[in-house]
Amino acid sequence: METDDELLTRSVRDTEAFEPLVARHSTALHGYLARRAPRAADDLLAEVWLQAYTARGTYDSGRGAARTWLFGVARNVLAAHWRRHSDDRRTPRAAEESDDPWQAVDRRLDAAAVAPLIRRTLAGLPHVERELLLLVAWEQLTPTEAAAVVGIPPGTARSRLHRARTRLRSALGTPQTPPLAGDLA
Repeated sequence: METDDELLTRSVRDTEAFEPLVARHSTALHGYLARRAPRAADDLLAEVWLQAYTARGTYDSGRGAARTWLFGVARNVLAAHWRRHSDDRRTPRAAEESDDPWQAVDRRLDAAAVAPLIRRTLAGLPHVERELLLLVAWEQLTPTEAAAVVGIPPGTARSRLHRARTRLRSALGTPQTPPLAGDLA
């Protein structure tokens, strides 16, 4: 079985090699889009695959895995969607907020009891920290893969991810570090 990187590279010469990528990654990409733009997720997924197919010749395996590249394409498609629809809003908002509709994400949180607190905490995070946290927590990307998606160095991503997790833990009243065995007595 060919790896994603091999398939994506081969798809430049053999278009049928692109099909297994769609089968392997559609569910994860759709989930990423649905958590951020639930009503438009299906259309956005189609746009992701169209753009990925069109740009497949620009993929460079030296810059990261094919999965990471696909999430980067999805992130760009989502950002373009938010920019297009930010003009539809009636109340003026800051540019970062208008590109990031967290009310839709909030409606999808399962933990209803802490949803308001999580919402405030996520909204208070800088955009990149929030995106890193969600890519790692929801999309199960590694911090290095998430760094590639948002276009920052891995070390920077790890420190920003740590900061975001610390703020979320603090807001939820979760201990920062597990207690030592002697502290349990």
